[in-house]
Amino acid sequence: MKHCLLHLLALLLTPALSLAQPTVNVGSKRFTESYILAEALTITVNHAGEARAVHRPGLGNTAILFAALKSGSIELYAEYTGTIAFELLGLTAVPDLAQLNHELARHGLAAGVPLGFSNSYALAMLESRAAELGITHVSDLAAHPRLIVALSQEFLNRKDGWPALKRAYRLPFPEARGLDHGLAYEALAGGRVDVMDVYSTDAKIVRYRLRVLRDDRKFFPAYDAVLLYRAGFPAVFPRSWRALQDLQGRISEEKMTAMNAAAELSAVPFATIAQDFLAAGPASAAAMQRERRSFLQALFGPDFWGLTGQHLVLVLVALALGVALGVPLGIWANRAPRARGWILGGAGVLQTVPALALLAFLIAALDRIGTVPAILALFLYSLLPIIRNTESGLAGVPRSLKDAALALGLDRGATLRLIELPLAARTMLAGIKTAAVISIGTATIAAFVGAGGYGERIVAGLAVNDHVLLLAGAVPAAAMAIAAEGVFSALDRLLLPPGPGDHRASRPG
Repeated sequence: MKHCLLHLLALLLTPALSLAQPTVNVGSKRFTESYILAEALTITVNHAGEARAVHRPGLGNTAILFAALKSGSIELYAEYTGTIAFELLGLTAVPDLAQLNHELARHGLAAGVPLGFSNSYALAMLESRAAELGITHVSDLAAHPRLIVALSQEFLNRKDGWPALKRAYRLPFPEARGLDHGLAYEALAGGRVDVMDVYSTDAKIVRYRLRVLRDDRKFFPAYDAVLLYRAGFPAVFPRSWRALQDLQGRISEEKMTAMNAAAELSAVPFATIAQDFLAAGPASAAAMQRERRSFLQALFGPDFWGLTGQHLVLVLVALALGVALGVPLGIWANRAPRARGWILGGAGVLQTVPALALLAFLIAALDRIGTVPAILALFLYSLLPIIRNTESGLAGVPRSLKDAALALGLDRGATLRLIELPLAARTMLAGIKTAAVISIGTATIAAFVGAGGYGERIVAGLAVNDHVLLLAGAVPAAAMAIAAEGVFSALDRLLLPPGPGDHRASRPG
């Protein structure tokens, strides 16, 4: 009996103990390889038993991860030496690791643990199209100014990307289209574009029969995969650091390509690929084909309830803040005609700011990623419908009722509380419902800043062009929005009295 009680106590205390553990946040960018490496790092830290590692997936471009690393929002992620040197430090060449760490020290960061492979940028074309035009080198592109070039957004804007490459080769293309890396392969195969940027470990190079153009002017530097981490990490988490050091040199270019293929060609989950590699080495994409997920398996995967909880928290907290501020602002707009235009205009302007632009501004302002900037963005988006419907509902209360209340001796505060707000409640609830539905849809962008939610599946699905995974994120978000619509309609029927002209008012008894 005593043994059973001790066992039960251990089971009850395990969750609390796990929450009490320090957390190591591991970041990743929005492409296949970064997801897989981040999962491998997360599993390795968790196996060390010193801290609870959490993967913050698909955080966006290099600049966002660099800012997250410096601010402490994440502790480490897998990066490439060329990217560190050119994009993060603004160097003109890629130095050795010691010199790289000398430069990183002023940011409180360090690089180490070379993983064993290099993943360089390159330009590629369909083999048939390149053969038709006689293009084998990047310099050959200069003779074909009518080709359509589509590049990932990061490559379009990074210092060692398209602008510098275009100058180095004197390429004649006036502009290049921005296209998500995971979708560019489909566009290339469909003949909608002619040239795209690729990574040398991309599995789809062989699948789509692409010709990787030779960098005949040696423009691209070495992009050796290493860990980029906060300088204090090894001292704070010594056991985890020793476990991570065991990864040094373990991943060859062939192994990394095989892991990318398992994700992109066979839709194997990133965590499964990483676990398989750490346990016994990655299987080939063909061997893992049997693990391809159906839609229901992807929808109700092990992350379903966790993502649902994260999505709900984002929406409910943002909505609560929106109501707390939006209702008083709506009352003020109704009471002060001079302020009405400014209040509604300001809320309207916030609604027009693109979601990702607002997130980028909040990340810079708060110097952090994660839940807080995501909630603030959703809160700001929720204000307009709440303010507007509150003001409209109060404006719709007949003047005669307010005058009667004043004649009976009620002051303005009591009139608002006892007469105006109850009569305006239906219109106000409709505004809150609109804000809730907007927040549920917009919350999918929270994944871009590591705040979780269903957007994690959408971002990951975009990275590998996995339509099943995309739907597994989009469908529950749509279902949650429909459920919210139903909940607010039920609240309307159950809690609010029928207003003038409401068909329920004429029902007997």
